[in-house]
Amino acid sequence: MQLVGRQQAAREPPIIRRWAAWLLASLFFFYAFATRVSPSVMVDTLMRDLMLGAAVLGNLSAIYFYSYAGMQIPIGLMLDRFGPARLLAGGALVSGAGCGVFAASDSITMAYAGRFLIGGGAASSWIGALAVIARNFPHQRFAALAGGTQAFGMFGATMGQLPVGLLVNSFGWRTAMWDLGLMGVVLATLIFAIVRDRRLPHAGAIATGAGIVAAMKNPQTWLCALFGMAMVGPLVAFAGLWAVPYLMQVHGMTRAGAAGLASIMFVAWAVGSPVLGGISDRLRRRKTIMVVGASGATFLLSTLPFMERAPIWLVAALIVGIGLSSSAYVVGISLARESNPEQITGTTLGLVNTCVISSGAVLQPLIGYILDRHWVGTIADGARIYPPQAFAWALVVLPAAAGIGAVAALLARDTPQRSALSCPASKAGARC
Repeated sequence: MQLVGRQQAAREPPIIRRWAAWLLASLFFFYAFATRVSPSVMVDTLMRDLMLGAAVLGNLSAIYFYSYAGMQIPIGLMLDRFGPARLLAGGALVSGAGCGVFAASDSITMAYAGRFLIGGGAASSWIGALAVIARNFPHQRFAALAGGTQAFGMFGATMGQLPVGLLVNSFGWRTAMWDLGLMGVVLATLIFAIVRDRRLPHAGAIATGAGIVAAMKNPQTWLCALFGMAMVGPLVAFAGLWAVPYLMQVHGMTRAGAAGLASIMFVAWAVGSPVLGGISDRLRRRKTIMVVGASGATFLLSTLPFMERAPIWLVAALIVGIGLSSSAYVVGISLARESNPEQITGTTLGLVNTCVISSGAVLQPLIGYILDRHWVGTIADGARIYPPQAFAWALVVLPAAAGIGAVAALLARDTPQRSALSCPASKAGARC
């Protein structure tokens, strides 16, 4: 027994390498979010250069989510089988290449292709980082470290807005995208050189088909997926794309000011994620935090369509509140992991994240479609200008989506937290 323990300890990677792996995986999620939201500060220039309306621009931004969502389950399966190192490095490289294609695009078709590659490469970022945490740290730290990774992503979102917005203003959107492409290549090189895969210590693998079936048959998986959709969808639809034109056209802000204010929502999410994750780890409770977060997000989002005449400080306070309450998402992803066998962690997270990221793919173009329906024909510098009433109608979809999350959180149940919810391969669907 002692010999086995010494052999297992010998196979443990040094603590500095484990933390370096988490840091690089989190930086990839930082980068993925920066590329995800970058179109929000290019709206008018993309409309002008590529001659797009709001609905088409919404689809251009959302195609990132189509490829990202479509890759989640395959990547989850590969994470369970091969580990995260190669998937993270390859994903960063593909995303960087996609940024280059997008920067060079001279047609909507080429722009679609670039955006598709960016999303497909970024698909391994979040669940890959979660796999790194699961393979290198005790389960008691999972929610807090997942919250830390989520914080990196939110700070990446702020980089994708304010700094990228300044780049767009100074050098144009193509230069900004070339710079993002170079960042992807550098990050891929670092991950390839430093991150190593560590095999999980549990016994018995679960066959691919049985793992998918086990995760899909568990009601907790779907409730956590609905909760995640409701928390993430409004964030990426509003702060990730439409907040900047909303603040510019409804509240008369400059692009830099609007990008800075929109990024506050991501900063609030970055603060809330590790805090709520750490609290849930200490309390060993997930459901309560999920219910409070979803209810708060629903209430705050319901006031957003009525902010036309509100002072900017009140709009800023509302944005902070939405970001903090929505950050409860990280608690839901922890509950999904704990509700399924550890051998199918990647599969479970891939399934949940497929649903989560699909919410952005639906809501971004839906808001654009509603804006186009209420457009009165005003154009400035080749870009469409939408009246406040158009934004009021379009933003109604956000609290409706968040309300679904509150219902899902109420229906979910807490699961005892265990280091390994392991089942023998022959009992993949069993409750352990």
